[in-house]
Amino acid sequence: MEMQGSRELAVTQRQAWDALNDPDVLKVCIPGCYKVESTGENQYAVALSVKIGPVSARFAGKITLSDVNPPSSYTLAFDGQGGVAGFGKGRSEVSLAPGGTGCVLRYSVQAQVGGKIAQMGQRLIDGVARSMAEDFFKRFDAEMQRRHPPP
Repeated sequence: MEMQGSRELAVTQRQAWDALNDPDVLKVCIPGCYKVESTGENQYAVALSVKIGPVSARFAGKITLSDVNPPSSYTLAFDGQGGVAGFGKGRSEVSLAPGGTGCVLRYSVQAQVGGKIAQMGQRLIDGVARSMAEDFFKRFDAEMQRRHPPP
């Protein structure tokens, strides 16, 4: 599965960067997430619940950041296991640049899933992934407005 997009954010590039590297913000913004903990420099342990069609699963995994260039970009590698439901792994390039009244976040994602989840069909998986990305950005926008209200 591949996905890419961009989003205008009403915060500065630095504010967005700090939030994207804050486990508390990520936990609030990632749909179904109930754990994001730093396990070392640029490494996180994550846990979340996901429902794809009739399959619900709890995934535990890790996120590792590389090619970190604050406050502009990083590459994120993820790997998660959901028991009999399957697995998910992949990578994402994330970049931030000044734009408009705040900044622009651009991302591209390449991901693979396996197990029961993979049997749900690519269109269903893609739809759930896009919905989760949109939900993440809605939550992220709301969290940024809460933390950095307009003057």
